[in-house]
Amino acid sequence: MSNISHLTLPKFAQSTVTEYLRDGYWLEAPDVTGTGTPDLVGYGLKVGEIYWYENPSWEKRLVIDKIKEPVGMDFGNITGVGGDDLAVCYQLYGPGGTIHHADPEGGKIDWLQNPGPEGLKAGERWKRRYVGRATGMHRLRIGHFTRTDRLQIMGFPIVAVESVHSVLPVVLFTSPEDPETDQEWQKETISDSDFRMIHGVAKKPGVIPGSSLDSILMASDEGVTWLYWNEATQQWAWEHIGEGELGQFAQTTFKGSGDLDGGRIGDDPLAYVAAIEPFHGNKVAVYVRNKETPGWTRFLLDTYGDPNENGEGPGHSVMCRDFDGDGDDEFLIGLRGPDPWQGVIYYKAIDLQRGLFLKWKVAEESTARIVSADFDGTGTPDFATISYSVEHYFVAPKAKITLHPNLTREG
Repeated sequence: MSNISHLTLPKFAQSTVTEYLRDGYWLEAPDVTGTGTPDLVGYGLKVGEIYWYENPSWEKRLVIDKIKEPVGMDFGNITGVGGDDLAVCYQLYGPGGTIHHADPEGGKIDWLQNPGPEGLKAGERWKRRYVGRATGMHRLRIGHFTRTDRLQIMGFPIVAVESVHSVLPVVLFTSPEDPETDQEWQKETISDSDFRMIHGVAKKPGVIPGSSLDSILMASDEGVTWLYWNEATQQWAWEHIGEGELGQFAQTTFKGSGDLDGGRIGDDPLAYVAAIEPFHGNKVAVYVRNKETPGWTRFLLDTYGDPNENGEGPGHSVMCRDFDGDGDDEFLIGLRGPDPWQGVIYYKAIDLQRGLFLKWKVAEESTARIVSADFDGTGTPDFATISYSVEHYFVAPKAKITLHPNLTREG
C-alpha cells in the first residue's frame, strides 16, 4: 500500500488524435498493423462508420461504413495471423433511438477481418463475418472463457423489447474450427434469468485461482458480479460482490452499477473493484475484498452532480492500470459532461482496507470511454479518450479523440 510521504503524483501530457467528430462513443486500442504498437479504433452510434488511427501519425483510415448503430467492440487475433481483428455489436435500437426502443431484429455481432499489412496499405475494407445475435446486444468481450483452443465472444444485452428492466440473456459464442468461413459461431446461453440492465463489463484474465481462463466483471441492475467458468464443476458460476447504488431508485428507476474495472494490489489480482453507479450514474464506489472475513466492503468515494431529467448522471467509463509503476493499480473515472462534470479523474489507494483514496483531475475533455496502452513505446501505460456524443443522451460540444502520454514516472 502507498506511503503518502513517497507518493508519486500523476502527470499526463495531452495531444489530439482527431477532432470535430460527427459522433463519439466507443474507443479501443488494438494492434492493427501487427507491429507490436497499439493503434486506435473509434466511432459513434449514428453515422455508422468505424475508423482506425495509425500510431504514431494517427492517420485516419476507414474500417467499414454503412453499419447500423455500432455500439460495443473488442479486439483479438481471430485468424491467428497479422494484426488484431475486431468484433462489434450493432443495431441496438429501433425507431425512437433510446433504451426504451430495443430493435427486436437487432443485437447482431460481426467480426471484422483485418486485411493484413498489404491490404491495410492499399486501403482495403475489412471483411465482415457474422457471429450471431441477441436482442439488445450492447457489450462484448473476446477471450477464452470455457476453453483455450478456440476464441470465444461473450455477449451482454442491455435491454429487452418488453421493458428496459426485463431480465436478459448473457450469451457465449464459440468460433468454428476455421473462423474465416461464413459459418455462424456456436451459441449458448450462460444465464437468462438472473441479470437486468447490463451496462458495463470488464474482462479479467489471471483472476480465477489455478485457471488460465478469462473471467468477467459485470455491472448491472443487480450491482457488481464476478462471472466465470468453474472448471472443477464444469458449470458457470458467479460471485455477487455488491448491490451497487440503491438510493436513487425512487427518483430515477435506476439502481445497481453502471461501469467497472478490477484493480490489483500487491499479489492480489482482484483486490478491489472500482465502479460508477448506477446506470449512467453520478456515484463513484469501490468494493474492497475483506482480509479477515469472506466478502467485500463498499466505500462511496464521490458524487458528481445530480441526476438529470432522464435520471442520468455524467459517469460512463472506468479503467484500472498501474500508471505509477509501484505494483498497485490506480483507476480512472471518465465523466461525459456537461461541465463541470466532465473529464478524467485519477484515484490512488492510500489505505485500501479503510477505503482511503487520493484523487486528481488529469483530463478536461468529455469522456465516453477510456483505453490504456503503451502508445509511445516508453514501457509505461498511457491512456486515450473519446468524447460522448450520442443523440437523445448527451452531445459534447466538441467531440474528439485525445491521447494522454504518461509522464508520471518521470517525476
